[in-house]
Amino acid sequence: MAAYTKEHAKKGLDAPLPAIETWPNQFPGYEITIEAPEFTSVCPKTGLPDFGLLVLRYEPRKSCLELKSYKEYLLAYRNVGIFYENAVNRILRDVVKACGPERATLTGVFNSRGGMSASVVATYTRDKGFGS
Repeated sequence: MAAYTKEHAKKGLDAPLPAIETWPNQFPGYEITIEAPEFTSVCPKTGLPDFGLLVLRYEPRKSCLELKSYKEYLLAYRNVGIFYENAVNRILRDVVKACGPERATLTGVFNSRGGMSASVVATYTRDKGFGS
């Protein structure tokens, strides 16, 4: 099997996905947790499905995520070839773009393949940006 390429690594990062809608937040200083236990995407090299649990925790500022649109956004990944490390980071960036939270953390816990499991955690804070 051929080595992983730069094209594999970038695949899916610019895939068109549905917009994540928001609604006006009414309260300051609280956290929202959203769990998506059936996240699916596709390995960009093998074409095999990746399955996992996504847990988003965020503190809203002016806007909250509208859950149905977030669900439709996540469902669109089932046909996207993207490494799950990239998926977690892209999803967090799209969430931040949509609602501009004080802080947010997205954890992806992916099902075992070949006896190995992986978890990916991406973070954002308004004052420090991504990776904070």
